[in-house]
Amino acid sequence: MAAAPGALEDAELREAQRDYLDFLDDEEDQGIYQSKVRDVINDSQCRLIVNINDLRRKNEKRANRLLSNAFEELVAFQRALKDFVASIDATYAKQYEEFYIGLEGSFGSKHVTPRTLTSCFLGCMVCVEGIVTKCSLVRPKIVRSVHYCPATKKTIERRYTDMTTLEAFPSSSVYPTKDEENNPLETEFGLSVYKDHQTITIQEMPEKAPAGQLPRSVDVVLDDDLVDKVKPGDRIQVIGTYRCLPGKKGGYTSGTFRTILIACHVKQMSKEIRPLYSASDVAKIKRFSKSRSKDIFDQLSRSLAPSIHGHEYIKKAILCMLLGGVEKVLENGTRIRGDINILLIGDPSVAKSQLLRYVLATAPRAIATTGRGSSGVGLTAAVTTDQETGERRLEAGAMVLADRGVVCIDEFDKMSDIDRTAIHEVMEQGRVTIAKAGIHARLNARCSVLAAANPVYGRYDQYKTPMENIGLQDSLLSRFDLLFIVLDQMDPEQDREISDHVLRMHRYRGPGEQDGDAMPLGSAVEILATDDPNVIQEEEQELQVYEKHDDLLHGPKRHKEKIVSMEFMRKYIHVAKMIKPVLTQESANYIAEEYSRLRSQDQMSSDVARTSPVTARTLETLIRLSTAHAKARMSKTIDLQDAEAAVELVQFAYFKKVLEREKKRKKQAEDDMETEEEEEPEDGERRKKRRKKARSADQEGKDGDSYDPYDFSDTEKDMPEVQAHTPKTPEPAETGGSKKTELADSRLKAFKAGLLEVFRAAHAQSVGLKSLMESINRDNSDPFSSAEVKMALEHMQNENQIMMSDDIIFLI
Repeated sequence: MAAAPGALEDAELREAQRDYLDFLDDEEDQGIYQSKVRDVINDSQCRLIVNINDLRRKNEKRANRLLSNAFEELVAFQRALKDFVASIDATYAKQYEEFYIGLEGSFGSKHVTPRTLTSCFLGCMVCVEGIVTKCSLVRPKIVRSVHYCPATKKTIERRYTDMTTLEAFPSSSVYPTKDEENNPLETEFGLSVYKDHQTITIQEMPEKAPAGQLPRSVDVVLDDDLVDKVKPGDRIQVIGTYRCLPGKKGGYTSGTFRTILIACHVKQMSKEIRPLYSASDVAKIKRFSKSRSKDIFDQLSRSLAPSIHGHEYIKKAILCMLLGGVEKVLENGTRIRGDINILLIGDPSVAKSQLLRYVLATAPRAIATTGRGSSGVGLTAAVTTDQETGERRLEAGAMVLADRGVVCIDEFDKMSDIDRTAIHEVMEQGRVTIAKAGIHARLNARCSVLAAANPVYGRYDQYKTPMENIGLQDSLLSRFDLLFIVLDQMDPEQDREISDHVLRMHRYRGPGEQDGDAMPLGSAVEILATDDPNVIQEEEQELQVYEKHDDLLHGPKRHKEKIVSMEFMRKYIHVAKMIKPVLTQESANYIAEEYSRLRSQDQMSSDVARTSPVTARTLETLIRLSTAHAKARMSKTIDLQDAEAAVELVQFAYFKKVLEREKKRKKQAEDDMETEEEEEPEDGERRKKRRKKARSADQEGKDGDSYDPYDFSDTEKDMPEVQAHTPKTPEPAETGGSKKTELADSRLKAFKAGLLEVFRAAHAQSVGLKSLMESINRDNSDPFSSAEVKMALEHMQNENQIMMSDDIIFLI
């Protein structure tokens, strides 16, 4: 006579329970899980993490059953754990309703993404990788209610289960208020048992989603100790059972049901994506950094986007952005960001968007958005309503998803002002604070911003200041470390080079491609972590440092130039980012001196306007850029050459020639000359000569300015020598003029450093000339003469660094 099905199931359940108990009671083997269970008891926890590889080694049949028939097997495993805990500590086992098993290890074909999680996995144990996009609030769920009847003096217990419970079928959710004899019941809330409950949504990684398809997502249910373990923007591995829930309505007619993942373990993945490199790759990277130690920064920047001609300074800035500075979190909680933000503004067709696309392909984690297609809450975070429960939930935006990465925003000028102000906090503080609909949350968004925009008028108007062309607020511009104005200028030689370069790029085919074949759209194989999500193994391939020489790629003029391959660039940047260089005293003094000069430069220069405000953030920009330059050299200290490279980048990006003022001055000078010509007709010939001379000088300045948008030369040389309405000052004698030019830059620099030391020692705002000369020449092997001191002081006064009055020097 055959046994009843129920009895058979119970026998199988008891057998599985015995097998799992034998696995946990491994005192005779190595005692690993016995010690783990004792740790769980000591830490007052109720979840034991089991590596499925250990179970597979000890009992392969049971491990396969656990993966394919998760519900029954997990129930038997958890009962075995409760029995084992009771055998060790009986009183502790009574404190919890049930104990839980969490799994980790290698899941083979059951290791999937939300896109590959299909119906064949229903009822199985799966491991899903993804990024958390939504989190619901944590709600209590009743497990057991206790009721007391005052009339009969009896207590009644009632258990509640739903489809997220493994053990039983769902029970009725009717709450008892009367017993069988209609006597009223009182609920004993202190004796009732509740557990926490939270629903999250995980979505496949943005960088792994196929182009042209929406990223897919799956809902995950977290219970008890797993709630509040993750927040939107976290990259996680979720191990759990995949289950189908009946729909509330329409399930009987449409046949569609909601599927969820009931989690038993959640594992955080690393924020940093590690490229796959071997020991030989690291050796090649070290050898490369030592062999090209002098020009390694230029070599790497030239290899960035080799298909784009020119833009040397912009490529250097993007390399600095990919390397980044050093983030500092002070003891009082203040965070000084290490991310570098860049804004490109310029005419159409100057390869702004192409530079953004290259960063998307090179950076390990990058998310692209456009100005018109993204809103403020879409970039930061939004509070949405859950369709299933009607609860409020938090949804992460693009900048939160790109934490520790790069956000590329194209058409930045097309965003509305309200949406642009939403990213102010992210760009400086590196976090998003939300206080809406009863939800107050703070999410990390430590990302670099690379934005591209067109000027206000579509094309750049050289007769207006940069501020009028840019049309953005100072509060936003000061958060960008570098702002580049890219102009489309008509230069026949430059146009010929660009056209030659573009034609060569169209003819160039990569290694291994046949002429005439269709270009591949990108077939990167998804690599899913199995054992440890932070360590990924792959077959070792030979790492090519340089691209193979090709006349179409390198061009006829660059026979000796080598281009670093993109794969080597990725790995080099990842290794260089691990270094945390430290400022030296020499570089710190140089940065401080250059910062003060930048602050006063826009006051000195009449025809040079700044593209963005020079604020205290500029000082942090100089430190970040010099840190990135030191990282490129694989140096542990920030030396003087790093600081000089950072100052050169800032000087290039911050100041822009304006042609409007020159034109006004020319017109004003001509009007004044005409009036003077009427007043003094006898000097007509001399006035005409002077006017002709002034006009030719202005014409020269205008011709020179039309091709060079940036000017680093001393603007005082370009100023008109004399204006018509001012009396001409007598020229100094030849000897005085020759003496003025004799003061070398090194002597002037030494004098400035000595002057600064004198003011520091005196702790005063003013110093007398006599005491200054005594102090500055006291321990000096090459003392300054009085003429040299006067020349140096006059030069510093012209630069608005000091002020002199009655032989008293005031420091500005």
